[in-house]
Amino acid sequence: MTAYLVADIKVTDDTWVSNYLTNVPELVHKHDGKYLFRGGNITTIEGEALDTTAFSMLEFRSMAAAREFLNDPAYKEYAQARQAGSISKFLLIDGVDVIGAIPYLSKR
Repeated sequence: MTAYLVADIKVTDDTWVSNYLTNVPELVHKHDGKYLFRGGNITTIEGEALDTTAFSMLEFRSMAAAREFLNDPAYKEYAQARQAGSISKFLLIDGVDVIGAIPYLSKR
């Protein structure tokens, strides 16, 4: 089942960014992942604005594949640099469509 990794990042020290962007995509692809988008032009149209510099969504073939990427020893140094130079929120979401599985939601 497809899984999505959502990254909400506020860069506080950009010294890690170039190295991360140069090397991490190869690790994503190594784990059969792909970027659906990587954006920094964020407009809040409803609710409180996010204090975010960059927002990305990645797709993996499964939750296991996404976790393998996150736990890959080769990713560790990039993750540590990102964590030291940003405030990051990473969300791992399964690709289950809940419509029909929750009684009050219509199947349409």
